[in-house]
Amino acid sequence: MKLQRLLDQYYLTQEHLNGFDNYKYSAIDTSPLSQYVMHPFWNWLVKFFPRWFAPNLMTFLGFLFGAMNLVLLSYYDWNFEASSGEAHTTPIPSWVWFCAAINVFVAYTLDGIDGKQARRIGLSGPLGELFDHGLDSYTAMLIPTCLYSIFGRSRVYSVRPLRMYYVCLTVYFNFFVSHWEKYNTGVLYLPWGYDLSMWGSTIMYLVTCYMGFERWKFELPLGPFGSIPMGNIMEAVLHISAMANLPLVVLNVYNSYKHKTGRMLSLWEAVRPLWPFLAFFTILLVWPFVSPNDIMERDPRAIFMLSGTIFSNVSCRLIVAQMSSTRSDAWHWQTPMFIGSLLVSLWMPVLERPLLYALLIVTTFTHWHYGTSVVNQMCKHFNRVCFTVHKRQPEQEQQHKKKPLLQETGKQD
Repeated sequence: MKLQRLLDQYYLTQEHLNGFDNYKYSAIDTSPLSQYVMHPFWNWLVKFFPRWFAPNLMTFLGFLFGAMNLVLLSYYDWNFEASSGEAHTTPIPSWVWFCAAINVFVAYTLDGIDGKQARRIGLSGPLGELFDHGLDSYTAMLIPTCLYSIFGRSRVYSVRPLRMYYVCLTVYFNFFVSHWEKYNTGVLYLPWGYDLSMWGSTIMYLVTCYMGFERWKFELPLGPFGSIPMGNIMEAVLHISAMANLPLVVLNVYNSYKHKTGRMLSLWEAVRPLWPFLAFFTILLVWPFVSPNDIMERDPRAIFMLSGTIFSNVSCRLIVAQMSSTRSDAWHWQTPMFIGSLLVSLWMPVLERPLLYALLIVTTFTHWHYGTSVVNQMCKHFNRVCFTVHKRQPEQEQQHKKKPLLQETGKQD
C-alpha cells in the first residue's frame, strides 16, 4: 500500500495547473546555423511525416536515439580507456562510431521538427514544451560524456576525467541559467552552442568511424606559442560554447528589469532557483577533491551520469515553475542524501563506491518517477494522450469531469 501511494504521488499543485492554463510560449532563436540552414530543412522535412505522428513521440524517440549512444559507448568503453591508445585496451568498433553519428543527427532532427509538427496539426501547448525541455536537460549530460570516448584518457593527447567533468558542469550550468533567464524574463533565448555541438558531434563521430580514434592523436601547432593537443582543443571549445551565452543571459535579465518587461521579482525571488543548483554543484565539485579512493579516476562515468541526472531533475523543477509562473523551489529534497553519502564516504572509504552507485540508482529512478508523474498529470489536465494525437475522452465528458479531476491532481509533493 505504501509503495502504491509512492508510485501515485503527484508533484503538480493546483497552482501549477492553473499557471499552465495561462502559459504562452515565447522564444528567440538568433543562431545563423539554425535560422538559415536547419529551420528551412526542418520545414521541408516535417511535411513528409503523417499527421497522426504525435509530436511528443518525436521528442521521445529523439531522446532515445541520443541515449542509445550512452548505452553503446558505456558497454564498449565504461572507463573511457578504449581510445587512450594504451596496450591493454580494446578500441571501440568502427560501426559504433557510425551509429553514434546517425543517432546524434536523427536526435537533433527530431528535436527540431517536433514543435513544427505540433503547430502543423494544432497540438502545440505547454505539455509538448515541458516534455521537450525536460528531456533536453538530460541530453546535456549525454553530449559531453559521449564525446569524451573519442579522446579517452590519453595522457598526451587528451584530458583527465576531472577536467572533462568540469566541462560537463559547465554544460549543465549553461542549460540551467538559460531557463533561469526565462524564469525572470519570460522569454527563452536559445543559445547558439546547441546547434554547433550537435553538428560538431556528428562530424567528429564520422571522422572517428572512417579514420579511427588515432586521427585525433596529434598536437595543433601554434607557432611561437608551441602546440596544443586536440583533446585540449575539444575541452576549450566545449567550455567556450557553453559559457559564451552567460553575458547575454545577464544582459537580458538586467534589461527585463530595467524596461519592466519581465516578471519583476524581488532580488531574493529572482535568484531563488539558483540555490538548489548551487548546492549540488558545490557537493559534486568537492567530492572528487576529498574522495579517499580517488573516485573520479576510478569510476568517472558513474560520476558523470549521477551529476547529469540530478541536474536534470533540478532543471525540470525550474522549468515547471517558470512555465506555470509559480514560485521556484529553493531546496531540493535529495540534498541531505548527497551530503550524507559524502560524509559517510570520508568516514568509511570502503563504502564510497557502493554509495556512489546507490545514489545513481536512487536519483535515476526518482527522476524518472518525477518526469512520468508530471507528464501524466499534464495529460489528464489537458485531456491528452502523451504519445498519440488523440484525446483521452470526448470533449463534453471532459468538461463535465474537469473540476473533480483538477482537485485530484492538486496534491502536494
